[in-house]
Amino acid sequence: MSDPAVRVRDLVKTFEVSRKSPGLAGALKGLFRSETTTLTAVDHVSFDLDRGEMVGYIGPNGAGKSTTIKMLTGILTPTSGDVTALGFVPWRDRRAYTKSIGVVFGQRTQLWWDIAVVESFRLLREIYGVSEADYARRMKVFDDLLDVGRLLPQPVRKLSLGERMRCDLAASLLHEPTLLFLDEPTIGLDVVAKANVRSFLKEANKLLSTTVILTTHDLDDIEELCERVVLIDRGQVLWDGSLRGLRDRHLPEARIRFDLNPIPAGDPAELAVGPWRAARLAQGRYQIVVDKREVSTADVLREVVRDLPVLDLAVGEPDIEEVVARIYRENAALRKPDDEALPEGGAPGVVAHRGVRRG
Repeated sequence: MSDPAVRVRDLVKTFEVSRKSPGLAGALKGLFRSETTTLTAVDHVSFDLDRGEMVGYIGPNGAGKSTTIKMLTGILTPTSGDVTALGFVPWRDRRAYTKSIGVVFGQRTQLWWDIAVVESFRLLREIYGVSEADYARRMKVFDDLLDVGRLLPQPVRKLSLGERMRCDLAASLLHEPTLLFLDEPTIGLDVVAKANVRSFLKEANKLLSTTVILTTHDLDDIEELCERVVLIDRGQVLWDGSLRGLRDRHLPEARIRFDLNPIPAGDPAELAVGPWRAARLAQGRYQIVVDKREVSTADVLREVVRDLPVLDLAVGEPDIEEVVARIYRENAALRKPDDEALPEGGAPGVVAHRGVRRG
């Protein structure tokens, strides 16, 4: 088995933050004596990323995602712990390492604002030492997948957000990096633009075998692109494994929705179906929610079809957003009362779920 593209072990990042007392007296006191507190943004995080893997790295605001990514890209030096990415230590070997990675931040651009897009691409070609032949070949691929050809003559400031994002993605892959970091790559995009970006990322991952780390609050991106997710909250990893496993562990529900014809007399708020209760969602439409750990969904379906005049039927699961929201609430409930007053980013003593799983 080949070495992982990224290996993270017990990664910790702390910050010293000044604490000021309120009011004029507090301001005067701060002139002579400064009080500081230590905040732990990343708290003993460990994971591996296989080569060619596309992984979602998610969590609420202040969870430690951006701090982790900044250490993985070499922008920040950790307080303790080890990171090896593509054989480099990111913050130590930064000059050589950056030639092998690409980075896209959804709220920032790596393109020059006032010049034509094509001039930014040519500058990047020179910076990364891409040959004319490779440049022409890759630009053809980007045009086929992202339709950037028509955008090349325009200044970056004239592009819409969706157009700029497509150009930023192309720019990040111009040198065919082995490792790609994506931070909110679809933020602010409309439905069509999001679909285009997701389609491109799938194709790029397939064609180039690029390892991708995706951080986003849009969990539709995660479901579309990633088989594996690393969930972080208050600086600690709560889950490392498949989306299916995440859903089955924290919200293992099947939701059986069915329409009836004819509608039962009085269109009651609940119907009895064997030992289960079906709640009315709309006129003639009902839903049974079952715990998959306790009962077979197929058994419930048989009862519904046998006992009721079913016109239409569908089986669904909770949205991933609902699952993740429940995990955040569970983790918040485990925190000590003193932790609730701490700023986002975490602090020593934060309580998190144990038994992190992979797979």
